This record gives sequence, structure tokens and C-alpha cells, in this order.
Amino acid sequence: MSKTKTFIVVMTIIGVLLAGCSNSDFQAETDYEVEEFSYTNQNNKQVSLKDLKGQVWIADFIFTSCETVCPPMTFNLTKLQKKLKEEGVKDYKIVSFSVDPETDTPDALKEYISNFEADTSKWELLTGYEFDEVKDLAEHSFRSIVADDPNSDQMIHGTSFYLVNQKGTVVKTYSGNSDVPYDEIVQDMETLIKEGSE
Repeated sequence: MSKTKTFIVVMTIIGVLLAGCSNSDFQAETDYEVEEFSYTNQNNKQVSLKDLKGQVWIADFIFTSCETVCPPMTFNLTKLQKKLKEEGVKDYKIVSFSVDPETDTPDALKEYISNFEADTSKWELLTGYEFDEVKDLAEHSFRSIVADDPNSDQMIHGTSFYLVNQKGTVVKTYSGNSDVPYDEIVQDMETLIKEGSE
């Protein structure tokens, strides 16, 4: 009899633990606090971390004269936007930080994004800072590298997409250049948005 009771207790505990590990709730994989910033977007308006607080956002690092990974990354984000729209997800932002702020003026960023089928009402392309600032932001807030390529006019930077929650914390990263897990990103964003509104 005692063995049966022990078995029931153990199975109950296992059941509770499994319920706690349910896929229905978002599980953060990182915990990077984004440093305060206030930069200029493609419409020549200031956008700060405070402006983004309360929203879920996806961040990446690009530059307009990029000849390799940036155009595919930006295209992949437009594809993500379409999937978010199909799922009825509205309360989000995409934030692209330029790693070549000297070249990437607001007008240059606006022209760059016009080459893609992007919903720019939900997309902030940021510039208006020194190179060292974005290098530090990438390193300290996103644990990513940004560097000047000494052998060309190109910049070295990470190709990840970063999921940032309503508090301004990077909670997950995804491949942004190839094999982008669109469904996973959409589901994670939906879950975070839902949890934030509860």
C-alpha cells in the first residue's frame, strides 16, 4: 500500500513538473538588458529605448552599402512581418541599427528600406550616433560583434535577430540570415505580447 502511495506521489510531482515545462509559456534563453539610447530613425525622428518600452521588438544590425548578409536579413524580416500580419499580430516593432552611421543618414536608410516590401510604420531604422556607440551597444546589450573591416569598405557584424521583451531585455536570439525559424519567432512574439497584456 505504501509503495502505491509513493508511486502516486511521485507521478503527481512529475506531472506538476511537466506542466511547468509546457511549451505554451515563453521560455527566455537570454537575459541581456538593453542600454538606454536615443537615436534618429529613417524619418528623422528620435526613437529611444523608452519609446519602445511596453512593446515586443525584434532587433538586428545592418548597413545600407552591405554587399552580403544585410539585404537577405532585411528581406527575411519583411517575410516575418507578413507572417505576423497573417497571424493578426500588431503590437510589435522591428529595430534595425546601422553599423555604418557615418554613411547611413536617415535619407539613406529610407531609400534602403524602400527596396523591400516592408511595413515601415512598425520598423525603425536607426542612425545618428558615432561608430563606437553602436559597437558598444552591440557588444554590451546584444552580446554581438561590430567591427570595421580593414580590408574593404564593408563592416563586420552579427547576423542574428534579437527578441526584446516589453521591459527592454533581450530574451532570445535567432538565425537572421539563413534557416530563419519564422514560426518559432511568431509564436514567441505572440506569447510575449499575450503575457504582457495579462
